[in-house]
Amino acid sequence: MSSNRGVERVLQKCESCISDGNYYEAHQMFRTVYFRYNSQHKYAEAADLLYRGAMILLQHNQHSSGADLGNLLLDVLNKMKSPVTEDNIGKVTDLFKNMDPECPERYPYLTKAINWSRNVDKDHKRGHPDLHQSFGVIFWQERNYPQSRYHYIHSSDGEACATMLMEFHTNHGYASEVDMFITQAVLQYLCLQNKTTANICFEMYTQKHPKIDNGPPYTLPLLNFIWLLLVALEGGKLAVFTVLCEKYQVSIGRDPNYKEYLDQIGQLFFGVPPPQRTPSGGIFGNLLQNMLGGGADSDDDDDEASSSSRGKRNNASASPFKPGASTASTATPTPTKPEKALDLD
Repeated sequence: MSSNRGVERVLQKCESCISDGNYYEAHQMFRTVYFRYNSQHKYAEAADLLYRGAMILLQHNQHSSGADLGNLLLDVLNKMKSPVTEDNIGKVTDLFKNMDPECPERYPYLTKAINWSRNVDKDHKRGHPDLHQSFGVIFWQERNYPQSRYHYIHSSDGEACATMLMEFHTNHGYASEVDMFITQAVLQYLCLQNKTTANICFEMYTQKHPKIDNGPPYTLPLLNFIWLLLVALEGGKLAVFTVLCEKYQVSIGRDPNYKEYLDQIGQLFFGVPPPQRTPSGGIFGNLLQNMLGGGADSDDDDDEASSSSRGKRNNASASPFKPGASTASTATPTPTKPEKALDLD
């Protein structure tokens, strides 16, 4: 109880300094008391002081000072090995939300927060999904769609991710990219071995997006590929996966990142060996040649014939599944990158 009274007294003194416009003095007072608590191993009191002090400074637009106390709070959470609870997530993300988006300390704070969640929960080596989800919500509210998307991909909230992606596409994407926004998200979820969230995200997006006809099957070949891929994952048969990639090679070739994602999905779910560094196009080039008879051109199936992605050959960005395959359409604008490809390692 006396420790709580001590925190309250410090807060009163600091608030008095802030009322007089002495922000620097208030900031230094918070730091001084923090180091005193820290040396006495009073981590709970220190965490309480830092959170409340940071919030006061941030609410008075002292963003660098508030972020500094926020970073000290994360140090305390690490020392305490404080678990990733709803309360801790709320405090960490409340401070982040109150930081000015242009504050240079904001992104280092975010990185440190993710690292805290990794350190105390070894089951989530890329950060706790609930913390990522909270950051995704904040970035979405700020209409920072690429950052929101990144954090949703590392969360387990497929439904909200789908809704955000619909808004992202509607506001910033070409009409012809309606299938690409969800395809990249699903493939990245699968690379993170989050099959359940991938299914939820795909189902919600395809059901709710006003520009997608009811399915399955869909009028857009790329959506049919993702739908069939998700079905194929349940069986885990390599032959099905290989034929599926061959049949939809034109659609897959619309974005060169798809090949890299599918390489990894093949390893994770279908037992494909790691790719060999060969000039023949990687594991899928070799795999398809072995199973389907090599590089002879074949007619596209009926589903691909309906795709607007047909066009001239583009050897510089040819499909990784068959050398020289068509990958671009002169009638379709060059896709914008909703986000740089994830580093999944």
